[in-house]
Amino acid sequence: MKTITNREHIKETIFLSLPLIATQVGHVFTGMADNYFLGRLGKTELAAGVLSNGIFVLLLVFCIGMSFASTPLVSSAHVNNDPEKKASLFKNALILNLVVSVIAFLLLFFLSPLLKYLQQPDDVVEMAMPFFNVLVFSMIPISFFFTCKQFAEGLSNTRAAMYISIIGNLLNIVLNYCLIYGKCGLPAMGYMGSAWASFIARCFMGGAFLMYIFYNPATREMKAFLKKVKFGGESLRSLWKIGINSAMQFTFEVAAFVIALFMAGKFGKEQIDAHGIAITLAAFTYMFASGISSAGTIRVSHFAAANNKAELKKAGNIAVLLVLCCMGFFALVLSSMNNVLPRFFTSDEEILELSSSLLIIAAVFQLFDGLQVTSIGILRGMEDVKFPTYITLIGYWVLALPLAYVLGFVCKMEVIGIWWALTFSLVFVGIILYWRFWKLTKG
Repeated sequence: MKTITNREHIKETIFLSLPLIATQVGHVFTGMADNYFLGRLGKTELAAGVLSNGIFVLLLVFCIGMSFASTPLVSSAHVNNDPEKKASLFKNALILNLVVSVIAFLLLFFLSPLLKYLQQPDDVVEMAMPFFNVLVFSMIPISFFFTCKQFAEGLSNTRAAMYISIIGNLLNIVLNYCLIYGKCGLPAMGYMGSAWASFIARCFMGGAFLMYIFYNPATREMKAFLKKVKFGGESLRSLWKIGINSAMQFTFEVAAFVIALFMAGKFGKEQIDAHGIAITLAAFTYMFASGISSAGTIRVSHFAAANNKAELKKAGNIAVLLVLCCMGFFALVLSSMNNVLPRFFTSDEEILELSSSLLIIAAVFQLFDGLQVTSIGILRGMEDVKFPTYITLIGYWVLALPLAYVLGFVCKMEVIGIWWALTFSLVFVGIILYWRFWKLTKG
């Protein structure tokens, strides 16, 4: 087999990563744009948006995780030049992810009254409920977008999602401004305009990507088999096996941060806002790591399909090296600009002081956040998904949440203590998962 140099691995990983990073950042930018406009309306409006998005994301990441199963499976079929298998995977993924997203939507929609019982500030909950009820409708178009995105990535096409995300996020920004303030002939809806802007933009992104897959000449060969292949069988079983584990991995992590949001809410809306601002900025840097992770999944799955263990090991290690360099840079940015960045979202001095402190903690966990998400990605490329699921469960639920309670409430460190607990879990998960990759590829 041909030996690939480290320089070639770096070049290929960066080439795949850049569009993926742009796409991932685009999704976070939707939340950042929403928080920017809501923060200008007031701290109660901002807290309502943060609370609504926090709960919405909990099931959203489960749906996204289900879609991630497509990439290594499609990559294997693509390497082996099997268009019928690709058609079967696309059809099964589309139906499976649609069913999962509909169930998630129904759960969120009918359970929204439970917001009243989360012991959050009353004025925040009152504003959050209608905002949340609009937001949940975007669950289904998002599932279409991610199904198509992960399928395209399995074909090593990472640019389609980037272009669609850029257009969708520009649309979201324009609609936020127009619907909140009543510009361009549209009604002035106040803070609710932000929820409708996100929904409309996500509908565009899901619909546009479906059209791209069905009308793109590059998928013509695969489309010829779409009517022939059926829902079920080996494709569905493989998608479910990888998808449910990926979904649980994402959910365990995000749920820990959502519960941290509820904990912060016990200390007042200012701590909700500070948590929301800091987590938005941390999520922005995380998307760079997530893009590199996805590139690692593609590269590793390609060599796994070719049964080339030596190059698989190099591809995984190069992805880890790149993410550590990237997140090391962001650690420096967050620590040096911790007093500047929160001013983009608010002018309230109490919120600014608290969010600045949280950004220092975010700077500390950058390397380990990048390490854990990239390790998950390269292990997924090897179709090793059960062990990471157990580790994320232990790290975020068995270790992080009890420690967050102790530091936040018993030690009275409040949201600062909660964030140190989350940092500890990221260190644990990152180190253990990379050790898993090293163990599987040694020799």
